[in-house]
Amino acid sequence: MKLTTITQVTVDGVVQGNGGASDEDRRNGFERGGWARGKGDHETVEFINRTYERADAFLFGRRTYELFAGSWGSLTAQDFPGWEPVQRALNARPKYVASTKLADPAWSGTTVLSGDLAAAIADLKAKPGGELQVHGSGTLIRWLLENGLVDEMTLLVVPVIVGQGTRLFPETGPDLALDLIESRTDSKGVTIQVYRPAGRPRYAPAGNA
Repeated sequence: MKLTTITQVTVDGVVQGNGGASDEDRRNGFERGGWARGKGDHETVEFINRTYERADAFLFGRRTYELFAGSWGSLTAQDFPGWEPVQRALNARPKYVASTKLADPAWSGTTVLSGDLAAAIADLKAKPGGELQVHGSGTLIRWLLENGLVDEMTLLVVPVIVGQGTRLFPETGPDLALDLIESRTDSKGVTIQVYRPAGRPRYAPAGNA
């Protein structure tokens, strides 16, 4: 399976608190949650539904897993009008959680990866299938990128600057070149950009004008 990440992000790179409730994630005094709610048009909703439908398995960080388990995992498809394919996929496909704290997950089909995470994910990627998808899970995505485990990265950029909150990429960190393989903009200004990692970037030599 190839490992793909799908992330909603603001123009200023924030991933914290994108969901429907403004108080979903108040860590570090964050007060501007819910910035992605209702921002995409019908075509973007369809893109997200199709994305979940093609997943063979899901990989989560612990916090995102708990948020998903408390919503998608505990309600029925009727509670998510327009998002039924997402709810069905999440409940039917295997789910893996990178965590040293989660001991007894209640969501059916969940396996906790608590040992050598790099080896465990390499084993998952070696299995036959299409996609091992990572949704949300910003901390996990940063670690996956640092360890060269991401095959494809999708960013859904919401046209808003929130000015606070946890960003997808740290202020300082490893560099990575990206090849753009797909790009679209919906009628509400949400851009969908699909990238493949392409090694280290090339920088102009010192002294060149």
